[in-house]
Amino acid sequence: MKQCNSLQEVRQEIDKIDMQLVDLISQRSHFIRQAASFKNTVDEVKAEDRIDDIMQRVRTKAIEFNINPNMISELFTIMINEMVETEIAEFRNSGKF
Repeated sequence: MKQCNSLQEVRQEIDKIDMQLVDLISQRSHFIRQAASFKNTVDEVKAEDRIDDIMQRVRTKAIEFNINPNMISELFTIMINEMVETEIAEFRNSGKF
């Protein structure tokens, strides 16, 4: 981890990370849209077992990195809920619904 020498430098590093996070979320969203084409029902889109697995893995990783697993759960819940809605829309637009 980089050691910063000023508040300005800290903020610059945070800004870089924020942009990386947006890029990664965008990439994830792109793959979510692709996933809809491989599914046959809305239940497959919702994939409750998959969501549970993701949540367990990210909470475990949060604990490993010594960050609040509840915060990570909340962030992922928001992201996953929004992306499931996007995937459902993609699924419906494909004419399979």
